[in-house]
Amino acid sequence: MPNDVKSYPGENAGPISLRLLADQYRRAAAVLRDSGQRGQPMSWAPFRLTAVQAIELYLTAFLLHRGCSAIEVRRMGHHLGLRAEAAAAAGLQLRKRTNEHLASLSDSREYLITRYCPDGLESASQINRLTATLAEVTHKTAVVGASFPSQSSIDR
Repeated sequence: MPNDVKSYPGENAGPISLRLLADQYRRAAAVLRDSGQRGQPMSWAPFRLTAVQAIELYLTAFLLHRGCSAIEVRRMGHHLGLRAEAAAAAGLQLRKRTNEHLASLSDSREYLITRYCPDGLESASQINRLTATLAEVTHKTAVVGASFPSQSSIDR
């Protein structure tokens, strides 16, 4: 009987690959931010989605780099507040306001609202706050992870 156990997508991705992927989402978010239009919340949805995805990937790469297992990270789901708490325990120092924003993104289910609920976009985070959170997470995970080894030696 064949083994029907399927691997989890990305379970073998290392922190360098995930950081590089996060960089791509951050770049896409920057381009998409320019297409947002004041007074039209739906026009910001693509930016929001890619910014939140980049943040999640940066935190995941940081956690893996600091020794957290892929299983532990996966158990956090898409909860950015839990990832931020774990990252703080692993040495990442984000501003209080950024940590609060990361928790609120999960508590308000902004990721899901952005994907599936056009009516809920009016109450989503301010674009400037999301941009600032993305910038801080990008910078601080890079600074703390500056000792990342080369991609070939860490990724499988």
